[in-house]
Amino acid sequence: MNLIEAQDGVEYIISRIDTDDEELNAFLFSLGCYSGEAITVIRHLKGGLIVAIKDGRYNIDRQLAEAIIV
Repeated sequence: MNLIEAQDGVEYIISRIDTDDEELNAFLFSLGCYSGEAITVIRHLKGGLIVAIKDGRYNIDRQLAEAIIV
């Protein structure tokens, strides 16, 4: 399941990042978003999601959310 399908307020563990784009992988890694890390969807928005990773909250678009498999 990707983050688009995830429920608000539930903590998930990232199982993998499903993309071949190395720049996207590096960006997500810089946010602390990698396999084994906890992620919580705070809120679904029209154009994406607000997620909590470690101590930060981020607004990510649908493309990024679809690449994160939980």
